[in-house]
Amino acid sequence: MKVKLINYTKNPEKIIAQSARLCYSASGIEELNEKLTEDSISNLIRKIIKLGHYSVLEHATFTFAIEDISRITSHQLVRHRLASFSQQSQRYVKIKKEGFPYIVPESIAKNDNLNKIFTDTVNKLDEIYRLFMDNGIKAEDARYILPQAVTTKIIITANARELLHIFKLRCCNRAQWEIREVAINMLKEVRKVAPILFEDAGPPCVSGPCPEGELSCGKPWSKNKRRGVTGQK
Repeated sequence: MKVKLINYTKNPEKIIAQSARLCYSASGIEELNEKLTEDSISNLIRKIIKLGHYSVLEHATFTFAIEDISRITSHQLVRHRLASFSQQSQRYVKIKKEGFPYIVPESIAKNDNLNKIFTDTVNKLDEIYRLFMDNGIKAEDARYILPQAVTTKIIITANARELLHIFKLRCCNRAQWEIREVAINMLKEVRKVAPILFEDAGPPCVSGPCPEGELSCGKPWSKNKRRGVTGQK
């Protein structure tokens, strides 16, 4: 799996702070900009999030390139409808001669017998796919035989408000393991460029009680864990 932040709004935290100030000030844009300091930006960002003034977070956007994830995980990602997605096409991108790459879940990979069944099945599906193609079946139809384990590439753009929502759902220990890994890596990336904005991002247990009730994992993110952006397993 590869997750990389490839583009983002310049000075994202300053833009958000400036937008928030504008809502409650008679000053002009340039004057507001001159008054902002690193400390005032940090304090204002924290206040914005505490008060739930999330609309101003939408002015900062972040674009990620994500590779080598399963179609299972990409299907979960695109459910976040306020983000924008561009995904590698199985219709126009030909599978290499050595076969299509795929993901084997650790729970299966660690069992030799089950791992063999899994890999043999996927390899057989690859053979059938090529058989279809060799017999004139178009890729748009031959791809119906491909398993969800096959890997894909996707580019995602989302604003800060939507990212906080994504991290709230997908960094949780109850999220499926692969998309949780994607979300945690995305969080690591954005913290490099907007550390104050995302300092308390993550599952609900970061800032309060778990809302899952009886379904709670019972393993909330500790302060040290969330600073390192790694959840309990």
